[in-house]
Amino acid sequence: MSVRGLETPNPGPSPRQASSVEQLRKEGNELFKCGDYEGALVAYTQALGLGATVQDQAVLHRNRAACHLKLEDYKKAETEATKAIEKDGGDVKALYRRSQALEKLGRLDQAVLDLQRCVSLEPKNEVFQEALWSIGGQIQEKVRYMSSTDAKVEQMFKILLDPEEKGTEKKQKASQNLVVLAREDAGAEKIFRSNGVQLLQRLLDTGETDLMLAALRTLVGICSEHQSRTVATLSVLGTRRVVSILGVENQAVSLAACHLLQVIFDALKEGIKKGFRGKEGAIIVDPARELKVLISNLLELLTEVGVSSQGRDNALTLLIKEVPRKSFKDPNNSLTLWVIDQGLKKILEVGGSVQDPPGELTVTANSRMSASILLSKLFDDLKCDAERENFHRLCESYIKSWFEGHGLAGKLRAIRTVSCLLQGPCDAGNRALELSGVMESVIALCASEQEEEQLVAVEALIHAAGKAKRASFITANGVSLLKDLYRRGEKDSIRIRALVGLCKLGSAGGTDFSMKQFAEGSTLKLAKQCRKWLCNDQIDAGTRRWAVEGLAYLTFDADVKEEFVEDKPALKALFQLSRSEERAVLFAVASALVNCTNSYDYEEPDPKMVELAKYAKQHVPEQHPKDKPSFVRARVKKLLAAGVVSAMTCMVRTENPVLTNSCRELLSRVFLALVDDVEDRGTVVAQGGGKSLIPLALEGTDVGQTKAAQALAKLTITSNPEMTFPGERIYEVVRPLVSLLHLNCSGLQNFEALMALTNLAGISERLRQKILKEKAVPMIEGYMFEEHEMIRRAATECMCNLAMSKEVQDLFEAQGNDRLKLLVLYSGEEDELLRRAAAGGLAMLTSMRPSLCSRIPQVTTHWLEILQALLLSPNQELQHRGTVVVLNMMEASRENASTLMESEVLEILSVLAKGDESPVTRAAVACLGKAVEYGLIQPSQDGE
Repeated sequence: MSVRGLETPNPGPSPRQASSVEQLRKEGNELFKCGDYEGALVAYTQALGLGATVQDQAVLHRNRAACHLKLEDYKKAETEATKAIEKDGGDVKALYRRSQALEKLGRLDQAVLDLQRCVSLEPKNEVFQEALWSIGGQIQEKVRYMSSTDAKVEQMFKILLDPEEKGTEKKQKASQNLVVLAREDAGAEKIFRSNGVQLLQRLLDTGETDLMLAALRTLVGICSEHQSRTVATLSVLGTRRVVSILGVENQAVSLAACHLLQVIFDALKEGIKKGFRGKEGAIIVDPARELKVLISNLLELLTEVGVSSQGRDNALTLLIKEVPRKSFKDPNNSLTLWVIDQGLKKILEVGGSVQDPPGELTVTANSRMSASILLSKLFDDLKCDAERENFHRLCESYIKSWFEGHGLAGKLRAIRTVSCLLQGPCDAGNRALELSGVMESVIALCASEQEEEQLVAVEALIHAAGKAKRASFITANGVSLLKDLYRRGEKDSIRIRALVGLCKLGSAGGTDFSMKQFAEGSTLKLAKQCRKWLCNDQIDAGTRRWAVEGLAYLTFDADVKEEFVEDKPALKALFQLSRSEERAVLFAVASALVNCTNSYDYEEPDPKMVELAKYAKQHVPEQHPKDKPSFVRARVKKLLAAGVVSAMTCMVRTENPVLTNSCRELLSRVFLALVDDVEDRGTVVAQGGGKSLIPLALEGTDVGQTKAAQALAKLTITSNPEMTFPGERIYEVVRPLVSLLHLNCSGLQNFEALMALTNLAGISERLRQKILKEKAVPMIEGYMFEEHEMIRRAATECMCNLAMSKEVQDLFEAQGNDRLKLLVLYSGEEDELLRRAAAGGLAMLTSMRPSLCSRIPQVTTHWLEILQALLLSPNQELQHRGTVVVLNMMEASRENASTLMESEVLEILSVLAKGDESPVTRAAVACLGKAVEYGLIQPSQDGE
């Protein structure tokens, strides 16, 4: 008996319902055989709902377990198998399937009990015996490993906690071994059960950097993907203690603590999502409560005096990642609402702080930007007007509390907070600007003689100028003020910010050539000054960032773009700044590059609509002559020569909240523009562009992921994928490519994805399995019916390569489908490339699955004409594929061979066999040889 097959239940005395149960079960079995495991699940579930007998229920539950095993949902597979066993205690298949699920879940001791029961029920079953032997070996290995590590763990802690071993090589090696041991689940479990958390706490209490790092990294292994150990660890160490490590001055220790907290968040959230209770089944009362305690401590840390600036940034980073919903499909935003109520004012306090001179709260150059991003994500996560109104009320209350009654210092802090909001949730920033006296104070402080006061006011003015609601007011009231600050200012820090304000106002028309805000040549002068400041390395990075902000706006003008890409020192300075600690510059750099490469969305206006608009005296946008494709291509080549790919690769690697999803989208757009020309793709790959595109295609906005995926497709089509994406990276490319097959993507994106997947499918079976696992086959089949001939052809070529996989062969062999018919018919189409792809697939399938050969005459009455046309084709590739199909059919059965030899195929093969030595000739000779072997024809007198 095969334990892997799906069982047919013995129907009981059957009313009409029984036939329905039987029918649905058979339907489920067919879907299972075709690889549609989710469809099979639906059928079995429906059958269970029709009042099946106890015996039927047992079979249906174990069939559902088989589906879950295929879908790699081992927890559900265990549950279904258990239900089957409850219905029938001697159900050997259900026992075996539960043992498979338990093995995958790491519960070997329980899996072996089920297997022992299987062997006792069927002692001669070799499958059970082999599985029991294999799992027994795993258990022995685990026991051996655990016992051998007992003494090692004890010895490691002894060395680490020995005060006499301070700073020795022995101590360093012990700490490294502890970290390595914790990376394996068995090792982490051993450390945990050996009183490891308490011992690690002692290491943390030493205050020694090396020991603290070793302890934190070991704790990462203990908590990773293990909810119960995570909660136990928090219970021993104390949540407050773990969070407080973030605030230490040592940057490496703070980052390690940040990583540990990230792992803790992941473990707790996974437990909430799946109802997961830890691998050893420990009972957790409420992991959601632990989450809130963690977040509450992070919020407290934000405004705690004495916390390092790096620690504050790390706390903001964790809040950005963990609080807002990952998807708006999730209706529950309660955590966001709770954080707004409990911690919004704390976040605003960080947003209103300054790096220099340091105040009570120490912050970095990136802290205010991180606070803006967190505020923006919280605001975007709100679902209704009432929630947004509460957000506005809290912000305005905080700003008023500083603006009124705290003198000039309070007004400055209030204005800095408004600037923070304008960079984040700009709706809240605009409302704050409208508060009584705020905008008037900003204008008045611009004229202050104190540099600090001017900086605060000018920055607020700049951020306000970027918002359409305020731009008209500032154009009318602030341009003359900004010009005056720029021309007469004594400090570069003020002049450069005033210049950015002018740049923003000067670019209000965007790419519309007819909407110039300033006189001819003014934007070029502003851009020249921005480039001058950008190249001046005597100015600090924080101030030079503003020069990039200015260029990000001015590069809407094509004249500015042309001058900028010609200025090699400016490009070099731009790329160097993008790699600096000044991470807030990333968005501005990406924006400038998008403008230079014209990778923003632009649609050519309909000529008829243009004429109609002119007739109605409406404004018609005009494209700058230097934004035509030839100019754009030239700019792209200059950027590539200047090293833009290397700079962008460094930007993508940034582990910082400043690399927002919007910033990722901009980088994806630039990458797509850089790989548009086939000649440039080699340069992009050589500078590391391929590996940088993968994370952009997997995370970010929908548009950004699609653009990055399309860039990956272009690289995969024209280069060797194994060189472009070395090692395991090549498998990460599959998912983004499959995402381009969805119907919401354009025809070009569909086509390029199919071409790229064709290349990958031809490389290895593992890649083909990855494509199958991403459920690409149904979509590829759909595109085989596409009207567009290039898409139809690409889909057929892709299916041809996938046909090397057993699962795809099973689909073609399954009864009741037209897959084989489609390939046969396509082999007779006029499109030669489509014929070549279809004939190749047919040759592959008939070679791997001889049973398909006898079905070819059944799928269409024109099959013989199609094969003859292939054999007579002037294209040698088509001839070869046709002769291989004929040979496969003849080798499959004498009946097929007889039908072929009675037709004109015999005469065609005889002619082909006499040709010059080639694969076609050899295949034709083999066909005739098979016919002789069957006795269908006689060899000629000369033995030919």
